Amino acid sequence: MHAARINDLLPQTQCTKCGYQGCLPYAQAIAEAQAPINRCPPGGGQGIAALAKLLGVPELPLDTSCGEHMPLQVAVIDEQYCIGCTLCIQACPVDAILGANKFMHTILTEDCTGCELCVAPCPVDCIEIVNVTPAREWTPADALQARARYEKRQTRIAQASTDNIRAEAIARNETDKTGGPETAPGAAISNSADKMAAIASALARARARRAAP
Repeated sequence: MHAARINDLLPQTQCTKCGYQGCLPYAQAIAEAQAPINRCPPGGGQGIAALAKLLGVPELPLDTSCGEHMPLQVAVIDEQYCIGCTLCIQACPVDAILGANKFMHTILTEDCTGCELCVAPCPVDCIEIVNVTPAREWTPADALQARARYEKRQTRIAQASTDNIRAEAIARNETDKTGGPETAPGAAISNSADKMAAIASALARARARRAAP
């Protein structure tokens, strides 16, 4: 069975709860008989039934070691504690978080898949996963939208990586021509250190605000 057909039946939340780095890797593992069909909590029993029908195998109960099936949930940021570190933005697989470095972030709830991947990286624990009201299930239309956003993000990341490699190659070439010092690596280290210092400072301020009576 081709992995693409299996992937079409997965919810495209990219939550990694199945133990794989996204829906397509899980689909590939199923196609290669390396993973069972019951490791997708967002898909739940309905998703398992669809996979079983496609593959001609018996249905299985959801493997709850991967998580419980829940109605649609989304992330919410408590903006008063957000320090603008951008770690949640980097973690979101569908670009459902808006914000910039040192500025408050906000969730685009209509695009959020409830994957929870933004929760753990948040250094001030200001992100919560809540049920959508009124309660509803994740739909095939939601999956199509999430997949489109995920694939668009992957394309953007790949392009950015290519651009960075090209820029570094040009910089090295110019350095070789001029015989000047290689400043790019040092600058990168400095920028990284500055960012870590800024995050540490913002963390201290956020903790002080929370501790204040």
